[in-house]
Amino acid sequence: WDIVSELKHDGVTIILTTHYIEEAEAIAERVGVINGGELLLMEDKDTLMRKMGSKTLRIDLQESIEAIPAALAEYELTLEGGGETLLYTYDSTEERTGITRLLASVNTSGLRIRDVQTSQSSLEDIFVNLVRD
Repeated sequence: WDIVSELKHDGVTIILTTHYIEEAEAIAERVGVINGGELLLMEDKDTLMRKMGSKTLRIDLQESIEAIPAALAEYELTLEGGGETLLYTYDSTEERTGITRLLASVNTSGLRIRDVQTSQSSLEDIFVNLVRD
C-alpha cells in the first residue's frame, strides 16, 4: 500500500479493484461500485459520501430509560446501550436537520444529556445499501 500511496501522491492514476472497502475509502478519490457485473455508479468519493451517506447523532443520557418518551416519537429515534443512548439518523444535506429541535425536545421531556456525538456513515455502509436494493 505504500507504493500505491506514493503513486497517488505523485499524481499517477491508479485503477484498484478490491473487496476491502476500508482500503478504497482510505486511498480513493473516485469510487465505482460494480454489482453482478453492472457498474452501479462512478462518483467522486467525497460527493458520494455527501449524497448517499447519512449522519447519526448519538445522545448519551445520564440515566437509562425503558422506552423513548412519547414526546420524542416524531423523531424516529433508536434506543440502545441498555437504555442509555438515543440515536437519531439525519440527512446532513438538508437545510434543517431537526437536531436543534430534537435537543430542545429531549430537554423538555425531562431527560438529562451526558454527551452528544455525531458520526458519518462509511463507504462500506453506502456500498451495502447500494447492492442490497
